[in-house]
Amino acid sequence: MTHRQVAPYGSWQSPITAAVIASGTLGLLEPRLAADDTYWIEMRPEEEGRYVIVRRCADGTVNDVTPAPYSARTRVHEYGGGAYLVDGGTVYFSNWHDQLLYRQDPGEAPQLIASKAGLRYADGVIDRQRGRLVCIREDHTIDGEPANTIVSIDLAGEQEQQVLASGNDFYAAPRISPDGSRLAWLTWNHPNMPWNGTELWVGRLRGDGSVQLAEPVAGGADESIFQPEWSPDGALTFVSDRTGWWNLTIHRDRQTEPLVEMEAELGRPQWAFGMSTYAFVSDERLVCAYCRNGIWHLASVDTKTREMSQIATRFTEVSDVQAQGDRVVFRGGSPTEAMSVVQLELSTGRTEVLRRSTAIEIDTGYLSTPRTVDFPTADGLAAHAFFYPPTNRDYVAPPGERPPLLVVSHGGPTGAATSTLNLAVQYWTSRGIAVLDVNYRGSSGYGRRFRQALAGNWGVADVEDCAQGALHLVEQDSVDGDRLIIRGGSAGGYTTLCALTFRDDFKAGASYFGVSDLEALTSDTHKFESRYLDQLVGPYPEARELYHERSPIHYAAQLACPVIFFQGLEDKVVPVEQAEMMVAALRTKGVPVAYIAFEGEQHGFRRAQSIKRALEAELTFYSRVFGFELAEPMEALEIENLDT
Repeated sequence: MTHRQVAPYGSWQSPITAAVIASGTLGLLEPRLAADDTYWIEMRPEEEGRYVIVRRCADGTVNDVTPAPYSARTRVHEYGGGAYLVDGGTVYFSNWHDQLLYRQDPGEAPQLIASKAGLRYADGVIDRQRGRLVCIREDHTIDGEPANTIVSIDLAGEQEQQVLASGNDFYAAPRISPDGSRLAWLTWNHPNMPWNGTELWVGRLRGDGSVQLAEPVAGGADESIFQPEWSPDGALTFVSDRTGWWNLTIHRDRQTEPLVEMEAELGRPQWAFGMSTYAFVSDERLVCAYCRNGIWHLASVDTKTREMSQIATRFTEVSDVQAQGDRVVFRGGSPTEAMSVVQLELSTGRTEVLRRSTAIEIDTGYLSTPRTVDFPTADGLAAHAFFYPPTNRDYVAPPGERPPLLVVSHGGPTGAATSTLNLAVQYWTSRGIAVLDVNYRGSSGYGRRFRQALAGNWGVADVEDCAQGALHLVEQDSVDGDRLIIRGGSAGGYTTLCALTFRDDFKAGASYFGVSDLEALTSDTHKFESRYLDQLVGPYPEARELYHERSPIHYAAQLACPVIFFQGLEDKVVPVEQAEMMVAALRTKGVPVAYIAFEGEQHGFRRAQSIKRALEAELTFYSRVFGFELAEPMEALEIENLDT
């Protein structure tokens, strides 16, 4: 048995360093299938966060498709997604730096097919009968809000773009029927977000490609529709939460009925384009992913008998499902495996990892295995979390010491904590800091009622649940109640700042591009979220007083514990002023505060040096606030108003 050193929590040395995480971890996005090849996007921190389309051929060879400096990323809705598609080996993609649309044939350099500045594109499909690409277009050349439409783009470049659907605030998921006669799409209007209420429309395509006889077939202000797809035999399938759960539904012969009914979620909040939880493998069979109690599963559905059969895999997180014949590809992860691109052979059940988000091999003696934690909250509901105890094979804490707890408030706020191996979580636990990743009211994965429980209660319900989860562990004597920390990014940063301002449970915190002034956000943010707060807080300006009451910036005098702020200077979602106003207020009050801003970063950090600096600075901040020694030297951090 290996002798374990005795050292205080937080002071343990770990092989999971910030440098390892920053340089050894990729973002893996949007797997796609084309003939025998598999494609996906890699977000590479070591290439300044460049998004690279990668192709894996049937013989196993892997190569980059998009050459430097091209980056396959769109800014439609600012969150993007659906930045590329593949047709017969030809790739079409939106380029980040100019937001123009390119075509890339095998072995050739990218060629422009849509070159007008100020237009952005996403979520495209090929209309083979008419030699065109149909996609979402966001027009920033006009005054006021950009205009979102569905357009067609002539692949030969000989015709002007044709608008197929317009007039509403937002559009998504244009999908052409197998016989080329019909077009389906999603649409919604302010103040709805796509997870609150969307409509599914279908129109007939004329010979000239225009749309006629368009009509809604499902959805509404109180029903969220996700991922419309045409079955191979021409039925329209989609996911609807009309039952209270995002379930599979089918529309055929003007009749709509459930395909699968279960208390589980087959949909996800549509923050990005191109998301998928199911795919057809034949006329009568599809493969789907569903979430129950925070854990994702894979299953097969017979569309005629409507029987569901479980597909056993080791993965507890499954997304971006694609299928072709006997082959299914998805993004999958588990408590012992980081997110990967995975291929499943249906006939045998054999799975193969095609690409891992990290090639780093970590001894399991340094990995913390999460356990689910459920605890009561208001409205007769239970909130949920994953608890990661400190774990390091080389260390043990002094007798009687309880670990600090880092509570994570995820973004969205409709996002969700998952059990997938995340080295950024293990960074803390392997050093002796426990982590509680909370699925507070408003999180997805637990049905519409739970997701909608945050309506009008943002800054209250989410804060209560994060605090209650921490106090639940204190009552169990699992963590140190005097060393409770909360951190979060974006909406999670807002929850963090509210928890630190309006409660006294937490003794320190970290805000990553978090919101501090709700009223300012109503005018400073982008179109997609410009009316989001109507749902989360109340209609503006009618509820202006409530916006003031829920904004930490106006109550900085109540905040008395140390906070560190991180901000991208090119963030268009949560502008830099949101962080800097709060930093200035704490500086003036004399509260310990640190602030790190990153040039060239947007909403979420993608560059290796930014990721490394943020993690190390956050750990350094806690070590100085709570007085534990670091196991390794780190870059100096200026903390104002902290007596050392």
